[in-house]
Amino acid sequence: MTQPPPAPSALSALAATGAPELREILLEVCSSPAWAAAVAASRPWRDREELLTANAKAMAELSADDLRDAMAGHARIGTPKPGDAVSEREQAGVRGVDPSVLDELRTANAAYEAKFGHVFLICATGRTADGMLAALRERYPNDAAAEAETVRGELLKINGIRISQLLDAPQ
Repeated sequence: MTQPPPAPSALSALAATGAPELREILLEVCSSPAWAAAVAASRPWRDREELLTANAKAMAELSADDLRDAMAGHARIGTPKPGDAVSEREQAGVRGVDPSVLDELRTANAAYEAKFGHVFLICATGRTADGMLAALRERYPNDAAAEAETVRGELLKINGIRISQLLDAPQ
């Protein structure tokens, strides 16, 4: 009796996805159309590392406008998007925290946004509200160029986590 062929891995299934559907999947990882196009154009990926390398290469090549597009897909720290499971999971560190810490986060976020013109972006996975607040305060003195590169690094981490979750999801 012949065995059925093995189910495709998440990586090979993703690599075989049609262009419009793949674009939508990638935009869920990172809301920059330029990033999604660059990662899609790097197909096929032989392994997870190759996809993560494509993420890094695409992130490194984003313009300032592309970075703004990428940041636009992220909720303000301390206020996960209601009903958005990804946002709520990534910002789990703010659940049940003392309301005074959330007030401090709101105030610090407002000052940061006034200075830099965009949300404070940090890889929140595994971080506490106090830790995110400390990082926000630490980064606030940065100049715009230094902060843009810090944001690029944080986006790279976030995308890597999201890509890994996509590849590790049950088929």
